[in-house]
Amino acid sequence: MKIATENNEALAERAFTTQSSLFDEIYADNTIVSYKRERVRSHVLQYLVPNSYILELNSGTGEDAIFFAENGHRVYATDISTGMQQELKRKIAVKGLDNRIGNELCSFTMLHHLENRGPFDHIFSNFAGLNCTDELGKVLDSFNSLLVPGGKVTLVILPKFCLWEFLLLFKGKFRTAFRRLFSSNGSKAHIEGTYFNCWYYNPSFIIKRLKNRFDVLNIEGLCTIVPPSYIEGFAEKHPISYRILRDKENKLKSRWPWKYIGDYYIISLQKKA
Repeated sequence: MKIATENNEALAERAFTTQSSLFDEIYADNTIVSYKRERVRSHVLQYLVPNSYILELNSGTGEDAIFFAENGHRVYATDISTGMQQELKRKIAVKGLDNRIGNELCSFTMLHHLENRGPFDHIFSNFAGLNCTDELGKVLDSFNSLLVPGGKVTLVILPKFCLWEFLLLFKGKFRTAFRRLFSSNGSKAHIEGTYFNCWYYNPSFIIKRLKNRFDVLNIEGLCTIVPPSYIEGFAEKHPISYRILRDKENKLKSRWPWKYIGDYYIISLQKKA
């Protein structure tokens, strides 16, 4: 059964708030999570001008906001989770970044409320936060009015096909292998005892929705050849294999078909002048 949009957002907020105090600890020692963060940050940095003003959606505990702030940029970090925002505010105070990072509880579907906070040079959303809504089109439609002319967008999204998940077919895990392909009404996600829906979007959906006002800059596959981070301990148990796969992915990340069949893809677009 499809969960109503407003109820689904409340359920996602509850799940991530419950996890917020443990979130950083859960992923701190995961080599593949670190690889993913490095890839995403490197991708974004190539498009930032000095002292860029970044709007971050689903900022979580603020790991990326702090990274960009410490690299000379300003960040306005938003999230739907009160717990995640509390963790972010704690980190801002500890690191003395009050003049570099602002924050606000805000749904992705209510971004028009942020127009008085901008305009922004870059809009950024990491690690599939936007897969938690079935109204991605509404989110994308709000970008134009939030950005300066020539402003950029970088999104990290779960596509409808993931090679690693599909290969689970050969282990008899049919539901997991096909869950993205047949998820028009949303696929159940489970965090800290709370279930909510997520949806999958191919790059073509974003490109088509934004084509009149944005040009595509780049698309990269992420965890296309490197296993997804939920395959626990792979990099730590098989360090040589991990390095080989990582190097191969880094070479092929922007080539067809690899840029389309990862656990995620990174897509950047630029607002037309």
